[in-house]
Amino acid sequence: MLRSMSRSAVNYMAGCKTAVSNVVMAIVVMLTLLLITPLFKYTPNAILASIIINAVVSLVDYEAAYLIWKVDKMDFMALLGAFFGVVFASVEYGLLIAVAISLGKILLQVTRPRTALLGNLPRTTIYTNVEQYPEASKVPGVMIVRVDSAIYFTNSNYVKERILRWLRDEEEQQQEQKLSKTEFLIVELSHKETMDLLYFIITKLPIN
Repeated sequence: MLRSMSRSAVNYMAGCKTAVSNVVMAIVVMLTLLLITPLFKYTPNAILASIIINAVVSLVDYEAAYLIWKVDKMDFMALLGAFFGVVFASVEYGLLIAVAISLGKILLQVTRPRTALLGNLPRTTIYTNVEQYPEASKVPGVMIVRVDSAIYFTNSNYVKERILRWLRDEEEQQQEQKLSKTEFLIVELSHKETMDLLYFIITKLPIN
């Protein structure tokens, strides 16, 4: 696999555009192995490695890596894991590290779904995350919660504890500021296609 990557890099650096270049490259490699290999016997490995490294560096897309960092930090960690695994171990170890990090990300998203408190944007009928939009105001006496994932037995307890914590914090704030108590809880699940039956049993939230 490493040899294929190095040949592809040299092929790319040579400015090849079509699949015919692979045929030409295969012929050149065959002739090199049959006829010219003895000439490389006394060539230092460092020189051969520098040729390959110089060609492979051009395949690294720094802009794509920066975009991944901005969009998703966990995907960037998988990228780093694959990169350093390949550099310091082998391609197989790099792939295993990237797959392990990606699986960990999936499990984390399933067991720790994103939740948000919603508030009403002034002069609109739109309700959005109050942390992202500080100008959004909460409805007095009502707590609106959005869960950005399907709810299963693996994450129902987490969702329950998250909402209960918000209720406790809200109650303390209401007592300090002498505001009206929360009487209604709305959980926004309009985009969820499936829901585990166990959710209805576990997430019974008492509101006084």
